[in-house]
Amino acid sequence: MRKFTGSFTQQEPLPEDAIEAAVEVMRSGRLHRYNIVEGEVAPAARLEEAFAEYMGARYCLACASGGYALHVALRAAGLRAGEVVLTNAFSLAPVPGAIDNAGGVAVLVETNAELVIDLDDLEEKLEQHRPGFLLLSHMRGHIVDMDALCALLQRYGTKLIEDCAHTMGASWDGRKSGSFGLAGCFSTQTYKHLNSGEGGLLVSDDPDFMARAIFYSGSYMLYERHGLPPAPEAFAQAAALTPNYSGRMDNLRAALLLPQLRRLEDNCERWNQRYRLIANCLGDVAGIRLPQRDPKERYVGSSIQFFLDNRSGEEIQAFLAACLDRGIEVKWFGASEPSGYTSRYDHWGYLQSRQLPRTDRILHGLCDIRIPLTFSPEDCEQVGKGIAEAFAQTCIETREAV
Repeated sequence: MRKFTGSFTQQEPLPEDAIEAAVEVMRSGRLHRYNIVEGEVAPAARLEEAFAEYMGARYCLACASGGYALHVALRAAGLRAGEVVLTNAFSLAPVPGAIDNAGGVAVLVETNAELVIDLDDLEEKLEQHRPGFLLLSHMRGHIVDMDALCALLQRYGTKLIEDCAHTMGASWDGRKSGSFGLAGCFSTQTYKHLNSGEGGLLVSDDPDFMARAIFYSGSYMLYERHGLPPAPEAFAQAAALTPNYSGRMDNLRAALLLPQLRRLEDNCERWNQRYRLIANCLGDVAGIRLPQRDPKERYVGSSIQFFLDNRSGEEIQAFLAACLDRGIEVKWFGASEPSGYTSRYDHWGYLQSRQLPRTDRILHGLCDIRIPLTFSPEDCEQVGKGIAEAFAQTCIETREAV
């Protein structure tokens, strides 16, 4: 097999209409979202209107990053200093980071074999801590049974905030990810489903919550310049009590995002086509296991995960090296040290130390690759076959060594 030469981190160029919109903003000089002329609606406000419509939400706030959207959601929801917030053990660093930034204490919940939050462990920790909040990460695009989860949270009176950095465009039983709780938080960082380099979007149907979030984002008293803002009385209650954290999105990034949003549904299908091609190559390989997806889940396959069950760390490292020899960059969540964007809960030393044996077993054999839209279908077949060949080679070498 020839060596794969594609880049796992190269995104598609931004569409020409996005570039033209950004140039128009730069020529105006009015990059700040509140710097508008009479009769003008700022690109940031237009993005908020468009994304709220896409989500079927009443309100949307454009933020400086997805991590900021998580932070401001917790603050606007009423999180108090030192209060426990439950969240998935299988996540990425910005999620517990947002809890810490908002003054909360992250308590981690086990992850199950399908890479979603373990509902049995969640119930135990709801009973133990009686927390006000669950910050649910749909990590790597895997969605838990949202009907069962919401029923469980309702019994304990726990508010749900969804981290949808990997599930923009995804849904559960026909309902969009990010619409199940008090708030849904999205990222528009380069490796997500919309690309503005950095950026975030926060949606909610709660007017008082959104008024506080808009103040926290740094609206000064210019909240009427937001797309679909809550009624003035919602702001009147929060005006004097809400600090300014200056986490706004600017008009330049909003201008880049609006044309991309119109292409999101088409791009979701393009990702899923590529996902299926790789999954088909791996699905029948003995010793490689793909997570099972519920038929109610509509995922967006911008990455793919698979397990190497019953393999030692040395064997998995040999497999990773065999993949890299073929030009295929596979990330491993079982590595002892963080690498690039890949880390796990026991690498985050600021968290309280906890034993999570089920999650440890899951992450030990968990591998992961990005699927950028710059990959052609032929590229995806080459990647899938290359991973299968690397695994077969590693198995042969392991038997010979024995």
